[in-house]
Amino acid sequence: MMNKPALEVSGLYKNFGSIEVLKGIDLTAQQGDVISIIGSSGSGKSTLLRCINLLEIPNAGEVRLHGELIEMHTSKDGLRQPANMRQVERIRSRLAMVFQGFNLWSHMTILENIIEVPIQVLKVPKKQAVEQAEGLLHKVGLFDKRDDYPNHLSGGQQQRAAIARALAVEPEVMLFDEPTSALDPELVGEVLAVMQSLAEEGRTMLVVTHEMSFAREVANKLLFLHQGVVEEQGDPKTVFANPKSERFKQFISTVY
Repeated sequence: MMNKPALEVSGLYKNFGSIEVLKGIDLTAQQGDVISIIGSSGSGKSTLLRCINLLEIPNAGEVRLHGELIEMHTSKDGLRQPANMRQVERIRSRLAMVFQGFNLWSHMTILENIIEVPIQVLKVPKKQAVEQAEGLLHKVGLFDKRDDYPNHLSGGQQQRAAIARALAVEPEVMLFDEPTSALDPELVGEVLAVMQSLAEEGRTMLVVTHEMSFAREVANKLLFLHQGVVEEQGDPKTVFANPKSERFKQFISTVY
């Protein structure tokens, strides 16, 4: 199984009513790939991530994690749904997602936020979960904040805590949905530094981002989405230096 791509997306479509948001997306992430997904607002970037972990149900297409197909079926009333919710729950524990809004539980300390899923869902013994969480807090530079509540932390600290929480389930693939977009500019760097260290560890990551320096310098693959299709893709440095798509040329002229 480990010889299979870490993640495969084939022919992914997603509609919201009459609006087509994704129009047949294909994506393959090998183990250790860092794929930056860029594009203007409304291009389908976040919807793509949400369809991969089934926060949104795609209208068509397949998602495989290390070769395992997420099984879907069509109900009697014509709705496409997961065929096996146990499989979905298990897959989600292998596909950790970091949101732009942090999504930390405000009534729990930072340490409690990190150990909650390992203990309650993965049935990790509490002592082991705490030891692992403290190690992750050291990794993201927040060990001294382990007993604080989220609203006592800056946005950058909260996002680093959210990354530690995602790492606590030992995911095979990490999904980042614009992880720095809610941060003040001076806090962006501390989150990107943590993400770069994860990339250097060989983590498989899909990153929806507006940070072009990260997309070009840290990622080893780039996808540019426009109106629900992959308009341009390839090695980031090559794509940025020699874009073929007129729409991508327009896009980078506005962000540089």
